[in-house]
Amino acid sequence: EVRMDNIKSFELDHDAMTPGFYCLGEANGVYTYDMRFKYPNKGDYISYAALHSIEHLFAVVIRNSDIKDKVVYFGPMGCRTGCYLLLFGIEEKEAKRVTVECLKRCMELDFVPGTTRKECGNYLEHDLIGAKKEIEEYIKVLVG
Repeated sequence: EVRMDNIKSFELDHDAMTPGFYCLGEANGVYTYDMRFKYPNKGDYISYAALHSIEHLFAVVIRNSDIKDKVVYFGPMGCRTGCYLLLFGIEEKEAKRVTVECLKRCMELDFVPGTTRKECGNYLEHDLIGAKKEIEEYIKVLVG
């Protein structure tokens, strides 16, 4: 039998989670944030095309923000309920502030960056309208 340690996100009770912004922990100065757009296991998931577009929009916007040098990773969750954001040296209060700011900037874009065949491995599967709908709902969760 192969023994492996569980990863932090698998230790969470997903049935108890609600949409929000959560710090999953810090290691070597890198903070992992759970950007939870949807309730897990409730049957309402972000469409593949919208999630793909959220990935492109937010990744470009945050990498052009004041903390661009602190971004380690941003990408979608396979379960399609949100995204992971990894930041170097940015604690939760500041990370949430920057996240909201960047989400609002995403709403201002009228195109999805990086969607040519040369730039993207699945360039035909994008949904700007769907992405903006999901982002708009998520901003409401974060700002109340």
